[in-house]
Amino acid sequence: MTSPADDLTLEREAPRPGETRKRNAEATRAAILAAGKTHFARSGYEGAYLRDIAARAGVDAALINRYFGGKEGLFSACLRDAVRSERLFEAPRADFGRQIARMFATRSGQGMDGFKMILRAATSPATVHMLSETVQERFMGPIRDWLGGEEAPARARLISSLFIGLLVEAMIREDALTEPERSAYEPRLAEMFQRLVDG
Repeated sequence: MTSPADDLTLEREAPRPGETRKRNAEATRAAILAAGKTHFARSGYEGAYLRDIAARAGVDAALINRYFGGKEGLFSACLRDAVRSERLFEAPRADFGRQIARMFATRSGQGMDGFKMILRAATSPATVHMLSETVQERFMGPIRDWLGGEEAPARARLISSLFIGLLVEAMIREDALTEPERSAYEPRLAEMFQRLVDG
């Protein structure tokens, strides 16, 4: 799986004589984020080094400080990029369970650096507070608001718990589900989610 950094030449080569080249700040930032998620997923916060992240992104390490203010700022930005809930609400409310069940049925362990980073963050005293704040702001809070009602906090917590467990299972799964297991898995999982949404 390629990352945005794989195709970038930004900060790697000098402009040709007589040529000026504008820096693409957005692409540089995206490359650093992608490299950061990869290294934090593999090595955790303590074991990831800015020089290695910069090398993978194809930039000078000083740019990490410039864009993110250092290692902690980069890790926080990587968490915020990995913990996102807006796509959950794209489907009609009545179709939420079916859409989420289909997503998990077709997932495998490939390309899950963001979630691997989250798991590592949950077990590190240096990062667990950042993870807790990010999850509340970027995941739990929006789900509570979307659900509405007096029981929204409890329902949001149950939905989050289901998500985390299903992501762990998907992470260790080599392939997407196939028949006949998928036909049994999807409707049951869809019903579980939809009941929580409908209250």
